[in-house]
Amino acid sequence: MDLSNERKSYEKGTLRRAKLAEDPIQMFERWYEEAEAEDRITEANAMVLATVGADGQPLQRTVLLKEFDAKGFVYYSNYRSRKANDISENDQVCLLFPWIDMERQVIVRGTVEKVSRQQTSDYFKTRPRESQLGAWVSEQSSVVESRDVLLRELERLKKKFDGEEIPAPDFWGGYRVKPKTIEFWQGGPGRVHDRFEFRKDGSVVRLSP
Repeated sequence: MDLSNERKSYEKGTLRRAKLAEDPIQMFERWYEEAEAEDRITEANAMVLATVGADGQPLQRTVLLKEFDAKGFVYYSNYRSRKANDISENDQVCLLFPWIDMERQVIVRGTVEKVSRQQTSDYFKTRPRESQLGAWVSEQSSVVESRDVLLRELERLKKKFDGEEIPAPDFWGGYRVKPKTIEFWQGGPGRVHDRFEFRKDGSVVRLSP
């Protein structure tokens, strides 16, 4: 299939230095709130997480942002998953927020650390019970014989925790991505896009499109 003629002109907005927030988290919060208010964006907190394994092979997957502040961007996952194994070998990661319908994207490069067990436990309690059980059921990224195997394990866990509060599994918890750089990209006509990168040393630079 030839897609060479698939293109559009990006004309929904501009990004100028004078319009940047004082720090990248303030800027991200502003853009996040605008993305959340955009009807065509289903999940504004969906982000692509890229890791690199011990073999040097990059891998990407979509995860959900659950918290952000000056310390970084937090998501939750299985600590035995493929991405967890990658992070144990190489804590350098990249996040991408693809707000395509707004002709925007945000790229975060940084390192990863686990959040405290208390923070994990506090968040786990806010999850729907079905999602709590799902965290227990899944040996994420491992080979499973069939869906029936998963469903049988789900039924077993439902009975095990019937009438009880479900605790956060010790193999499941939060990660915080601590940014080194945060880039804000706004599409522009004729591919003359606006790109500004906030760096850890406090500098802000415009990047060529």
